[in-house]
Amino acid sequence: MTSATAETDTTSPTPADETPEAPAAVGVRGVPDAVRRRLNTLENWLNPYSWLVTMIIVAIAAVLRLVGITHPKSYIFDEVYYPTDAWDMLQHGVEWDEKSNGPAYVVHPPLGKWLIALGEKAYGNNELGWRLPAAIAGTLMILILIRVAYRLFHSIVLAGTAGLLMTLDGFQLVLSRTSLLDIFLGLFILMTFAALVLDRDHYRRRWLNRLEDGFDPATTHSQPRIFPWWLMVAGITFGLACGVKWSALFFAPFFGLLVVVWRIQARRSAGVRRPVVFGLLGDLGYLILSFVLSIIFYLATWTGWFVTNDGYFRHYREANGLSEPPILGALLNLMHYHHEAYNFHSGLTDRHVYQSWPWQWLLLGRPVAFYWNGNGNCGAPSCAAEVLLLGTPLLWWSFLPALAALVWFGIARRDWRAFAIGTGVVAGLLPWFYFAVADGRTMFSFYALPALPFLILAVVYTLGAIMTPPTGTLAGPARTDRQLIGTIVAGVYVILVALCFAYFYPIFVGQLIPYDDWSARMWLGGRWI
Repeated sequence: MTSATAETDTTSPTPADETPEAPAAVGVRGVPDAVRRRLNTLENWLNPYSWLVTMIIVAIAAVLRLVGITHPKSYIFDEVYYPTDAWDMLQHGVEWDEKSNGPAYVVHPPLGKWLIALGEKAYGNNELGWRLPAAIAGTLMILILIRVAYRLFHSIVLAGTAGLLMTLDGFQLVLSRTSLLDIFLGLFILMTFAALVLDRDHYRRRWLNRLEDGFDPATTHSQPRIFPWWLMVAGITFGLACGVKWSALFFAPFFGLLVVVWRIQARRSAGVRRPVVFGLLGDLGYLILSFVLSIIFYLATWTGWFVTNDGYFRHYREANGLSEPPILGALLNLMHYHHEAYNFHSGLTDRHVYQSWPWQWLLLGRPVAFYWNGNGNCGAPSCAAEVLLLGTPLLWWSFLPALAALVWFGIARRDWRAFAIGTGVVAGLLPWFYFAVADGRTMFSFYALPALPFLILAVVYTLGAIMTPPTGTLAGPARTDRQLIGTIVAGVYVILVALCFAYFYPIFVGQLIPYDDWSARMWLGGRWI
């Protein structure tokens, strides 16, 4: 891979590693140039300009998420649960019920609360202590999203746009400044996806290396031994995601499908005659090994419950006259805990004033009010301060058309990137539609947070598509009128999103403003109040 190729900043609609050309010229060590192009990932993580853009946007994101993070004072919305649980875990090793002076029954795994506890350990049981970990997690999400976008699009402009759009999203901002669990879930899911993309690159590079070393898939029945280190990393981060919330499991079959499809595509690009059958058992075996790692690291998040005798249901079997052998007994008790927690979630259908259904989320049909204060002096007869979990409207209302464009361009161009992005969206949203219809479970809009990076990538993919000609190449043709118009449209869109974010910023951070100004921002009236 030449440096000129690696440094190319392009929004080419045809992925560089899937260029549909017939093999012609024979390149280095007898590998056809077309095969080399299909297998070459063109990644260049050390591009200094890409890292400069990354650091600038991450710095802006950090400032927005950290400045004034201790406001509002005291707990807001579900902070009444998780920071208090985190503080109790520092004292007792498990969640604690002060009224009964015994272990508390909770229905979410412990990792998110342990992460909150790290902030409380460093800065105390106060607003800074319990909100700082969320702000760090939200900022890290933006860092990882930029790097993933740079890998997908090979464009500093598009990668920076992806990071900037998430930076300027009120939904992600509010969750980054509030001590809830969902921001940690979103971080680990995005980390898992990033590791899978790196695993795809690693697998393709190793195939290219084997071909250069003389491996001939047409005459060799055994496949090259390629240990998927990044797939193992993905297993670890996925286990940690499950250790925050069980809804991470929704992504398991979809991410597993991605891995299998990507590996089949790589073998087809390498010239394997039967790419589906050839290596499939190995693919499934490594996926199982990765999932075993997920289970191990998930169980590790329950260490506090295992090592103490005070955890809820920690000695359930013994208390009910059942045998409780070492290790196995603890695992059986934990299994019972999970069964009871699952029953709780399945039966949670109580009406809540801020609940919403999945088909409302992308339309901002029912945001969640985290904080409200109608008192204070703002220089007007009546004032208001609110923290509203609301996505930046212009950004969120562009998700549905962007998804339609993603499907269109993905099919027309047979683009693996569109398939990958769409898979993340489906995994993050579709299962909630099932539960909404099947059992009418109580849901809130912040359940959509793990799907947000993929929704933003869909927007960026669409922007990249309208900025390039239909026959774009890796090197890029001369600038056309279409490219100029597309670039102007994309630039105007990002500016409008930034202005929209600035307009709604006061109700993202709880600023005290005149009541009339607050009311003017309630664009959908009672649905937002």
